[in-house]
Amino acid sequence: MTISVSHADEGARGLRGPLPLWVLLFIYVLFLAAGNRLLIDPDTLWQVTIGQWIIDHRAVPQVDVYSFTMRGEPWISTQWLAQVIYAKAFALAGWTGPVVVAAFAIAVTFALFARSLSRDLSDSTTLVFVAAAPALTAPHLFARPHVLAMPVMVAWIAGLVAAADRHEAPSFWLLPLMALWANLHGGFVFGVMIVAPIALDAVVSAAKAERKSLLLRWAMFGLGALVAACCTPYGWDSLLASQKILALGGALPLIMEWKPADFGHLGPLEICLLLGIGLALYRGVTLPLMRIVILLGLLHMALAQGRAAEILALVAPLILAAPLARQIGGAEARDTAAAFPRGTLIAGLAVAMAAGTFAYAAVHRFEPNMRGAPVAAVTELKKLNLARVLNDYDFGGYLIYRDVPTFIDGRTELYGEKFFVDHNAASGLMEPDNLFRLLDQYEIQATLMRTQSAATKLLDHMDGWQKIYSDDIATIHLRKAGATHTREPAIDPHAN
Repeated sequence: MTISVSHADEGARGLRGPLPLWVLLFIYVLFLAAGNRLLIDPDTLWQVTIGQWIIDHRAVPQVDVYSFTMRGEPWISTQWLAQVIYAKAFALAGWTGPVVVAAFAIAVTFALFARSLSRDLSDSTTLVFVAAAPALTAPHLFARPHVLAMPVMVAWIAGLVAAADRHEAPSFWLLPLMALWANLHGGFVFGVMIVAPIALDAVVSAAKAERKSLLLRWAMFGLGALVAACCTPYGWDSLLASQKILALGGALPLIMEWKPADFGHLGPLEICLLLGIGLALYRGVTLPLMRIVILLGLLHMALAQGRAAEILALVAPLILAAPLARQIGGAEARDTAAAFPRGTLIAGLAVAMAAGTFAYAAVHRFEPNMRGAPVAAVTELKKLNLARVLNDYDFGGYLIYRDVPTFIDGRTELYGEKFFVDHNAASGLMEPDNLFRLLDQYEIQATLMRTQSAATKLLDHMDGWQKIYSDDIATIHLRKAGATHTREPAIDPHAN
């Protein structure tokens, strides 16, 4: 590894001092240029909508107000602050606002990531990790709350690991980061939980005489982190809300971002894993026991749930940096005297980014990708003024955005495992009885399902239902008066 990167280090020497700033600029420009990609997830629509609700009501939600199936049931938004930020940005600059906010948060994330790694590793080695991380995180980089929490996560983990590397306890000045994280996204629970294994690593690697006092200081910090995590409008309930996600059980594999890693085709995760294994075998890289345990835990999370790949990409290198530096060579001394004045560079970079953003936004229109949204179908549906519509799961976010009560939407923790699984089985006709039961149990007046779904195909021929609108994306079936359903409903094979 040192042989392969030595020449690259010479070429990168001029960038060593401000490397994180160049990473910040490059990543920001990259994601700003691809801005509409940040808006392709339909969840962005309802995140902005809920943020505006919070602003309008000057309160955070305590119960559901968006569905008719769970209306009035307890529901909290652990990402309320991120939703408000996106809503404010949207009110200020239209869809340009959320794009700029998300792109800047992503850029800051990787700049902090590069800054933390470069303390131990050479610039060229740092850039290898910086290049790999976007490849692993790209599938989940959208204008959604978790993106705003990513720089906080990196700063938090980097602070914990740096303290462990020094055989010290973290500074209590880190705790405000946890409070901020807890208001931005529910992933803060991971930040609380990882304190324990990093603390154990610090204690085990410390001198015997210092272990007891060090363990006590880490325990006090861990307690402080737990208290800071409760510094939200919901208090302790923010922590308890994570249990509802974990309790979804069989529902999680049915959601795209929660599915296990798929190695049916070569992807970034497999490539990075193979390269990492190859490097460890070639160089004989060894790690302290607790670092191995943490790394294996992160790997398990990434394999079990696709969305955890971003945690592996951003946290694992921070865990590996110091041990790797001792074995493959670390950071060289910086010639700060010859460097461009840092304050001037930061100011110039900020001005250039702001000017470039305004210039690009003036000639480029940012807008969500509506190609998969039931835009025309919902317009027709709203004319009917119906209150009880069975919708496809993927349409839920758009319905919230259009102020139409949902049967189900992306707030899966609100609906629970059984409700979600039953709906999935009904829409896919894995269990047709579920479809008939849901239609009657919830007194459904109309359905809004994907045109190619199995349920839509059945409703095309089912007695008591009339297709009143259809396009390539969505189809509306209206219930006829007196329609009933049995285990063997009447089917008209010639119906359209």
